[in-house]
Amino acid sequence: MFQLSSEGLSAVKKELARYEAKDSAIIPSLYIAQKENKGWISNDVIHHLSRVMEIPESKISEVFQFYTMFNQQPVGQYHVQVCTNISCALEGGRELANHICKELKVKLGDLTEDGRFTVSRVECLGSCGTAPMMQVNDKYYENLTNESAMNILRGMK
Repeated sequence: MFQLSSEGLSAVKKELARYEAKDSAIIPSLYIAQKENKGWISNDVIHHLSRVMEIPESKISEVFQFYTMFNQQPVGQYHVQVCTNISCALEGGRELANHICKELKVKLGDLTEDGRFTVSRVECLGSCGTAPMMQVNDKYYENLTNESAMNILRGMK
């Protein structure tokens, strides 16, 4: 059963204190919990946050299911999110995502055999002038080619 670390619990309580309405702390608290749960949100996480935040599970679940930045299944050590929104799509973002999947021998959303990578297509990552781009965990990479993207991924240990 999932439980926040003492640091995570303290961070969630700090978020709750920042806002007049507890519901406003749901998004930052989900981020904290996702980080502590190896990059994804499970039913146990939602249940635990509900108890800690004193908010119904249904409210937390609604937010979790609406926003795509919260992962609904386990992800690899490196979560490769390739932007495929309009600017990136026009500059080859969809083809880049397909190329990365082919090179890593994985389908979109699945884990590589070694558990190191998950590749996802995502909507706008906010760098339209430097398309195509990808986000790997918390780092952003822009002006990518198939070769430059794979060089970045090959360098991850």
